[in-house]
Amino acid sequence: MRIQIKNRTDNPRGQATTYDVAMDTTSENFPKNFVAELTEASPALVVTGAGISVSTGIPTYRDETGKWLRSDPITHQQFLGDFRQQQRYWGRSLLGWPAVRDAKPAPGHRLLAQLEHKGFLSHIVTQNVDRLHQRAGSTKVTDLHGRLDRVVCLSCKTFFSRDLLQKDLEHLNPGINHSTVSARPDGDADMPDQTVESVKVPKCRECEGTLMPDVVFFGGSIPAKRVTESKLALERSNSLLVIGSSLQVYSGYRFCKWAAAANKPIFLMNPGKTRADDMAKKWQVDADTGLESLLAATREKA
Repeated sequence: MRIQIKNRTDNPRGQATTYDVAMDTTSENFPKNFVAELTEASPALVVTGAGISVSTGIPTYRDETGKWLRSDPITHQQFLGDFRQQQRYWGRSLLGWPAVRDAKPAPGHRLLAQLEHKGFLSHIVTQNVDRLHQRAGSTKVTDLHGRLDRVVCLSCKTFFSRDLLQKDLEHLNPGINHSTVSARPDGDADMPDQTVESVKVPKCRECEGTLMPDVVFFGGSIPAKRVTESKLALERSNSLLVIGSSLQVYSGYRFCKWAAAANKPIFLMNPGKTRADDMAKKWQVDADTGLESLLAATREKA
């Protein structure tokens, strides 16, 4: 892959360096300083966003400028307070879940698992809910926003597998057409409003309570245990590496704030703009390409 690299200082104190990508990684212009400094600052806490899964076919929420690409997401409050929003969510999930269930880890997921086994990273905190890090072999992972493969009853707190609920959804909604599905992030799919109104929503098999995906909706709160676990992982690390995230959501961006407050170096791998561009060293590269180069550098160091 051909690219032109240039160094750029983005703030008056000279703290931010950006490496613009799309190059031949064997070129003498390859951003060796970025890779070398990141390697020296290991082990790193890695925070991943939707960009690491994009090569699996699961699309991202935003474009390279950080602009939102989708319709407005269902919020936590809407899901709990409006049955039609539950119809909307479960109807679209009926169509969209199989794409996430059947997705295979991208090269970036597998490369991170290898870097974990080599001791380069201390822990992964992912903003994704697809569980692809675990499928790739990573063992030290916090699913910050939850996991899409599990459903919880809001009344009796029983957990069910998402595959089990899929059978219930298909049984209750045999007329929903699966043949024209447009993939969307987080197991979502496009569905006409008139179809949403006809969706039958399953109840808890144990108590007939309301079922909710085991994920954090917009407007919801991340469980304190996950936040504490993630912050402790950062404290045990020498640096922070963010991959495939624009960091527009505060739950991810705050890791950069915590790292900066602790004087830990921050590194970004993302092809587009991020909220932390002025406080980090950044390589504008896709996750698969950047991590392949990083793994090669760790082999050379060894």
